[in-house]
Amino acid sequence: MVIRTLCAWCRRGRTLFRQSVRAKLMFMVMAPLFLGVPTLLVLVWMWGAETYHRLLTFKIGSDLVIAHEYFDRVKQGTGNDLAAIALSSRLQTALRGERVAAGLVHESPLVTYLDAIKRQYGFDFLFFLDTDGYVRTVPRDSSIAGSRARWPVVSAAVSGTAQVAIDVIDAAELGRIDPALKARAHLPLVNTPAAAPDKRQEETRGLVIHAAVPVYDADHHFVGVLEGGMLLNGNLGMVDRINGIVYREGSLPMGSQGTATLFLGDTRIATNVHLFEGRRALGTRVSKAVRDKVLGQGETWLDRAFVVNDYYVSGYEPLHDSFGERVGMLYVGFLEAPFRIAKWVAMITLFVFFAVISIAGAVLSLSWAKGIFEPIERMNRTIQKIEAGDGAARVGPVDSEDEIGRLAGEFDHLLDSLSHQRDALKRFADDLDRKVAERTLALEEANATLRQAQAQLVMSEKMVALGELTAGVAHEINNPVAVIQGNLDVLHEILGPGAEPVLQEIHLIDAQVRRIQQIVTRLLHFARPADFAGQEEVVDPNAVIADCLVLTRHNLQKRAIAVEQNFATRRQVTFNRNELQQVMVNLIVNAVQAMPEGGTLRLSTADWNDADGSAAGVTLSVRDSGAGMAPEVLSRIFDPFFTTKKAEGTGLGLSITYAILERHGGRITVNSEPGQGSEFVVWLPCGLACYDPQRLAAGPVDDAETKLTSPER
Repeated sequence: MVIRTLCAWCRRGRTLFRQSVRAKLMFMVMAPLFLGVPTLLVLVWMWGAETYHRLLTFKIGSDLVIAHEYFDRVKQGTGNDLAAIALSSRLQTALRGERVAAGLVHESPLVTYLDAIKRQYGFDFLFFLDTDGYVRTVPRDSSIAGSRARWPVVSAAVSGTAQVAIDVIDAAELGRIDPALKARAHLPLVNTPAAAPDKRQEETRGLVIHAAVPVYDADHHFVGVLEGGMLLNGNLGMVDRINGIVYREGSLPMGSQGTATLFLGDTRIATNVHLFEGRRALGTRVSKAVRDKVLGQGETWLDRAFVVNDYYVSGYEPLHDSFGERVGMLYVGFLEAPFRIAKWVAMITLFVFFAVISIAGAVLSLSWAKGIFEPIERMNRTIQKIEAGDGAARVGPVDSEDEIGRLAGEFDHLLDSLSHQRDALKRFADDLDRKVAERTLALEEANATLRQAQAQLVMSEKMVALGELTAGVAHEINNPVAVIQGNLDVLHEILGPGAEPVLQEIHLIDAQVRRIQQIVTRLLHFARPADFAGQEEVVDPNAVIADCLVLTRHNLQKRAIAVEQNFATRRQVTFNRNELQQVMVNLIVNAVQAMPEGGTLRLSTADWNDADGSAAGVTLSVRDSGAGMAPEVLSRIFDPFFTTKKAEGTGLGLSITYAILERHGGRITVNSEPGQGSEFVVWLPCGLACYDPQRLAAGPVDDAETKLTSPER
């Protein structure tokens, strides 16, 4: 509806522009203001929006680089701390004083030293492994045991290379390392808008900075591996330091707030984003769009994103573990709303400024153009009055003395001259219109009569030619058929009992000869219908249809066809009863064949009256619920020998029906559409039979007397 309205306005505007000098002049005056200025504003808006987005993207990209560098420094610092411990003399002293028995050690100088060093350097776990990567020293609260070489950092240290990485440790292993770590890692998940669906109710895994370094004794012999780690779940101090470094106080204008977050998968495990005052958004999850791009595709996100409850200009980068898998994300961002509001305020101010200038310029331009518009508008109004029939309308005197003023005066003189000529032309035009109308009407009537006569002539010639052909064919076939039939009778008579072995074949030949005779008889009936026509009589159409239903009962019941009857006429017609019965049986059989899977056959009769209301005849309708006929079939159904039932019909049924009705002064029409069934209507003139006093006195035919019980379907 909106598009249609806009199109209508455009058409009206285009028409006004073509027909109005005022519109063209106004366009020339206003185009720079109302086309140039909006175009400039659109360009400014697009440039401003693009620049705004580019600056924010550059800003968040820089922030993410700073956060990444700090996080890498923390990881490297963890590895450096572990390497320093491995090289310390205190560790060497503890190793020299260690008398390690077979199996795990829970109480020893080395265990005591590692426990103190762990607290000093902020490690959450610290183990000494043997040269094969098996745990040799276990803290008091730990139950860790076995080989640690499955971790790439430990495997690298066993090979002599120190390594630090990010790793994910499941809840069971965290519990064996230290039950307190398992408790710290446990985090209930919080429903978050825009996040991807997740059936989990809690996060129990731990994200750790995992490091391992080889340990050598005083003689530079490889004696073991030092493995340590720092749990990042709930490490609020780290994200606060990242936020403090990236977003120093006063670095974000207009009240925006900076945030930093560490993700395990798509879940916030350490963040300074707040759900509400005093509670951090731990357990909330990142939006599905960010998760798919960063964790799914491994790309960095630098754009606005929905963070917990508002939009932030956000930077996300994936975190990879020691196996090379994407296991989490590092995030920094700042609240977008203050920047967005500032952008809108600037743009709206600019728009208002340009709008005020445009309106002021338009008012001044229109006041200057009034001296040109007024004479032109008066001439235009004069033209409209003349077109409406006011031949006396004139422009009259105008104040302008320039070219337009002189044009208005000459225009009035021209109108005076044209008024006299118009009156004379009107008289001639009226006479010409009357004569043209008379000739056109006569020509249309002649054309209609010619088309009707031409159609009748074509059909008559076709029927005559086909009649002569079929009569000759029937005559030529009858002679050899008669010879065959006679010799067959003689053969049967001479052989007598000796014909018993071939009696079945003789009967078969006799049946086929009789079939040929029936076909020949139908051909002759088609070729010379007048020779076979019976005597006309006054017949009741309702009774004829009832008889036809009895004759076709077997076909109806065989195909489970329901019959509906509506005999509404009381009139009789003058017609040969057998021929009328032949017509109706032919139409009923055709309708039955059109419904091979069953259906409904509707038979009805009705009065047919002339335009003045006088009785003209009776209509008989045969309607089926079959598949209907295509237009190319419908146009040929009355042509002789045309049939769609190649294996059954001869194509003469409807042609004979057409010929019978035409001979008696009737006609037949058909309505059919594919999928809608077909209806044949027979139009029978009744002549004096319409006014048969006995028929009128008898009253209407009782439908119950002629009703055919429909077979069960």
